Amino acid sequence: MANVRDLKKDINFVLGDIIEAVYVWEYANTDKDTKQSEAIIDEAINTFDELITKVNDKKVADKKAHFKAINQELETKGRALIDKINNLS
Repeated sequence: MANVRDLKKDINFVLGDIIEAVYVWEYANTDKDTKQSEAIIDEAINTFDELITKVNDKKVADKKAHFKAINQELETKGRALIDKINNLS
């Protein structure tokens, strides 16, 4: 992990790409219900808010371990959201 700025960019890019993928799915499937896809977008936004709050937390003793855990959480939650997109019907 190079620095906090890069972590924030990673969070923004990953979750932004997930939201964009949902919009592409909605555009390609205009005849289908969008309740599930809108829920994925809401979950991505909530995940973004949670992770940025954790990154900005100044009361952390071991910053390196803290940021590594945030990066791992981003990867885990990002994969879960991608799986949800792939399972949209």
